[in-house]
Amino acid sequence: MEYMSAAPTQDAVLAALATVDDPEIKKPITELGMVDAVEISDSGHVRVTVLLTISGCPLKATLTERTTQAVQSVEGVTGVEVRLGVMTDEQRTALKEQLRGGAAEREIPFAKPGSLTRVYAVASGKGGVGKSSVTVNLAAALAEQGLSVGVVDADVYGFSVPRMLGVEQRPTQVDDMILPPISHDVKVISIGMFVPGNQPVVWRGPMLHRALQQFLADVFWGDLDVLLLDLPPGTGDIAISVAQLIPGAEILVVTTPQQAAAEVAERAGAIALQTKQRVAGVIENMSWLELPDGTRQELFGAGGGRTVAESLTRSIGAEVPLLGQIPLDVRLREGADAGTPVVLGEPTSAAAVALRGIAKGLGARARGLAGRSLGLTPAGR
Repeated sequence: MEYMSAAPTQDAVLAALATVDDPEIKKPITELGMVDAVEISDSGHVRVTVLLTISGCPLKATLTERTTQAVQSVEGVTGVEVRLGVMTDEQRTALKEQLRGGAAEREIPFAKPGSLTRVYAVASGKGGVGKSSVTVNLAAALAEQGLSVGVVDADVYGFSVPRMLGVEQRPTQVDDMILPPISHDVKVISIGMFVPGNQPVVWRGPMLHRALQQFLADVFWGDLDVLLLDLPPGTGDIAISVAQLIPGAEILVVTTPQQAAAEVAERAGAIALQTKQRVAGVIENMSWLELPDGTRQELFGAGGGRTVAESLTRSIGAEVPLLGQIPLDVRLREGADAGTPVVLGEPTSAAAVALRGIAKGLGARARGLAGRSLGLTPAGR
């Protein structure tokens, strides 16, 4: 004798939907108020209505697929239909307030005294030292450790991070809140996502400051463990704006072994004397070329990274370590062009091993207490 299984309950279907994260916000769709209706027939057919934040949501197919798979896993479900709707203005406003935790709009979360996000501004004295490649690979390696990571491509004139991370989709905008694209588990924002084609950005100080402020305040980053900012070379407007907008940001100085490059890199690190920021360390890129016979050829000389670290230690009065040396490796360049960081595509290569070692050290560092409230109150007598 055959028995028909009982139709699933509303609670069972909602519990399954609670396992579905919005692809962009990375929170359950039930928590975000995106589940508008759940209808269950006696035969076990389930119809779910999901509300998109905007009608043109680029990941609606992904959301539909994830919702379907989750509901299909519920015992007693014989079929699933996912209908897509769009949030009303009131629902979007409520969602923004929820995501911002009731905070005022355009508030930079990383500037709050209680922020637990470690912010690293990746700087260099001159261009061409591989600063962006280092930033992208550190971000991917940190995300691989299980950390929540974001990258701001603050090199407005020479933006290259989207290509290096393989980001092709544009950010989704919910009114005045921007949802950043995610690639290799890294949230990314860049001015390159907002300009058509390969057009240059011709901006001066105030516009640069405003753009950086928008990237930090208007983008929904969520709870990040680490935020990396890829700065333009030198000590110009953006470096000063970072110090003003996120005083607790620490500086990572990237240089090559060449003495001429090292001298320029010292200036990028020495800006910390004026901005009162901490220099987290120095990274030496293009340190040597490993030859087939196992020997090393130092194409750009030697000792530049250590020279910068020692000089900054003396001038700042606090230890500035040499965090690591990254050898020349054609796979580093190939990975950047292909949109797959070498730490993920070729994890055993010499450059990847060095970069993962640096990321491991940065990921294990505790957030400092500078600028943070300890929650202490004077004891009464």
